[in-house]
Amino acid sequence: TAEGDWMKAFSTYDGMAVSMLHKKGIIVAILTSENTDIVIARAEKLKIKEVYVDEHEKLKRLIYLSKKYEISMDEIAYIGDDINDLEALKAVGFSALSGNSPIQDQITTDYITKRHGGYGAFRELADIIINAQK
Repeated sequence: TAEGDWMKAFSTYDGMAVSMLHKKGIIVAILTSENTDIVIARAEKLKIKEVYVDEHEKLKRLIYLSKKYEISMDEIAYIGDDINDLEALKAVGFSALSGNSPIQDQITTDYITKRHGGYGAFRELADIIINAQK
């Protein structure tokens, strides 16, 4: 803003996706290389307990979470959008890229969303996960 405040837009569809996953007992985590209070505030609003900002070793964090929750890496779905997600995308059971990801030619993932990041891409992934649970 003109006052120097930082703003970030979030999709209400993605917020609903978090709620839907929570109701199914599915753990949601945020791993971002950004270091911003905006993401922390959004996570608090959505009741996401596993939030890691300024995270530059996402694969190590996923391994930590898999051990913490006693799940295999094959049971983890991960959506990313850039080169700092490559290692994590290669290590999980279901990998996805947002539709506007600039790295689509650098990796073959299980799914590429039709929606762009910040515009419902996470909701699209959540719908796939929930439908697979049925």
